Amino acid sequence: MNHSKRHSEILRLLEDEGTITIADLADKLGVSLETVRRDVKPLTSDGSILKMHGAIGLPSVVGEAPFERRMRENADAKRAIARSVAATIRDGESVMLDTGTTTSYLARELLGHRRLTVVTNSSDIARTLATINGNKVYMAGGELRSDSGAAFGVSAIEFVSRFAVTHAVISAGAVDLANGVMDYNLEEAEFARVVLSRGQRAIVVTDHTKFGRQGLVQVCGFGGFGELFTDRQPSPELAQALADAATSLHVAGA
Repeated sequence: MNHSKRHSEILRLLEDEGTITIADLADKLGVSLETVRRDVKPLTSDGSILKMHGAIGLPSVVGEAPFERRMRENADAKRAIARSVAATIRDGESVMLDTGTTTSYLARELLGHRRLTVVTNSSDIARTLATINGNKVYMAGGELRSDSGAAFGVSAIEFVSRFAVTHAVISAGAVDLANGVMDYNLEEAEFARVVLSRGQRAIVVTDHTKFGRQGLVQVCGFGGFGELFTDRQPSPELAQALADAATSLHVAGA
């Protein structure tokens, strides 16, 4: 691939992914790190892309809020997972959703449903599903986070603890063989744990990139939820851990 073709390929990859690390870019292009840095230099000089710590991105994406940026990451996989879960939810049922990009995609997949009762701490999910199709939406109160527009803390936990729903769905920040479902924030992990306890079905949604990661705070072990929806088959070891806990595995499109 010559110099100009690599420029075009770099821009195409950024259109698909929004941001990408220099190391991942070198791997995808099959060239050295030094070659990528050399190719990126004129693109940053003319403003086509922006350089960050060890990564590059399109100017429009770099200027996005963190949650909007995360919505772009693995978007096709998250949509597929969301469609798979939405197909198991019927009109008139109750759903509790924590904040997360995959649960936000699930809210969008539920736009065709009617008369849902939705409980959430996410302003994005509440806005998506409120005032349409006869839905009732209850949103947990508290201070809204600037990065996600979601409420956390004691008041949010107390609010959702009053409800008992058919489907309780959380998104996972990490899925580790030793620790199960994990997150990187204490308040988010505590809230997610309570959400799982409030549903007849306890569902975790996560794309495959979270497998093998170790978060900071455990949400629950593999026995703490009943179903995992994802986009790719996990490792045999992880699949066996789910099976040993009698947790159902659903791979979108499989």
